Amino acid sequence: MVKTQSTQKLVSGSPASNFSLKGVDNKLYTLSEIKSKSLLIVFICNHCPYVKARISDLVSLQSKFDASDLQIIGINSNDPNYEGEGFDNMISFAKEHSLNFPYLIDETQRVAKEFGAVCTPDPFLFDESKNLVFHGKINDALEPNAIPTIPTMEENVRKVVEGKKNDIQKDFDPSIGCSIKWIN
Repeated sequence: MVKTQSTQKLVSGSPASNFSLKGVDNKLYTLSEIKSKSLLIVFICNHCPYVKARISDLVSLQSKFDASDLQIIGINSNDPNYEGEGFDNMISFAKEHSLNFPYLIDETQRVAKEFGAVCTPDPFLFDESKNLVFHGKINDALEPNAIPTIPTMEENVRKVVEGKKNDIQKDFDPSIGCSIKWIN
């Protein structure tokens, strides 16, 4: 595990990069098919203790909103040959954690590179036009054993859904997690 802080490549207002990726349900997902007031794309993986600590927070967040208001998309961009990663392990992870949002594989790592994702979890919140409004942490629990007290992402999603995206205080508030395992 290499503890890494997210870095900013996409700035507020940048459009989401298009993608067409396979989910653990064997369906193909594309950016253009997603119709919701807010879209949260989170780069996650199967083995990272930071992801494991926050995955229930993401499941809970999705359950608080109708799909028309929020759609979360989990994307795994880790080297599929890295221990604990790969599509079969993603299927197991999704079942084990009762994921209520699509979990997609980015085998070429193109999507992660276009977004500038460097760690897991690395969350990107977009508005209805799929323009970036917030890149940053899910909540204030930055270590795996920490208990969250400030629901940063939930507050920002609510602002987007209510048409108050300009009330988001910071458009970049770095998350911390394991480094994405790049293919050599």
